Amino acid sequence: MDPVRGVDLAFWYILGISIILLIGITVVMIVFVIKYRRSKHPVPVDIRDNLNLEVVWTVLPTLIALTMFWVGWQSYLGLRNVPEDALEIDVAGQMFSWIFVYPNDKETENQLVVPLGRAVKLNISSWDVLHSFYIPSYRIKVDAVRGMDTYAWFRADKAGEYDILCTEFCGLGHSQMVAKLRIVPEEQYLAWLEEDE
Repeated sequence: MDPVRGVDLAFWYILGISIILLIGITVVMIVFVIKYRRSKHPVPVDIRDNLNLEVVWTVLPTLIALTMFWVGWQSYLGLRNVPEDALEIDVAGQMFSWIFVYPNDKETENQLVVPLGRAVKLNISSWDVLHSFYIPSYRIKVDAVRGMDTYAWFRADKAGEYDILCTEFCGLGHSQMVAKLRIVPEEQYLAWLEEDE
């Protein structure tokens, strides 16, 4: 599953269920306030030991929670299962920039360039303190921890320029730790890869 689609699907599913529950509970509450007000029912009715009601309010939330878990789990698997043909790029966080190392050992600072239409695997680490690599447009957010290698991937499906941020306070220059993701056609990427910078 494409990670962006999976994360979006999980978000909209959980938001949709939450809105339905909010509306449903509010409507039921209003009906109960009107229908069972003290002026109509001065002596309250005890509903203890109502097996049907207890089964419904136990089973229904359990099913809802399980479906939310399933949708979230599918999204997580989409984020972790990298296609075999993915282009691998090493990413290192340092105070206060991102370093990108390409397969031919070309290195850039605060600029990630990838070819359009390819799956891209980012091998993420930190050279100093805790950072958090974040590309909002592609729903990627991974902590960069010194001494620990991790990864993320995305499919570069739309040409353009996108923000890369650090979302973990990493020192006084944290707010300047901003980079750009550039997605360009394959030919342009290959030509750029051979350029000296």
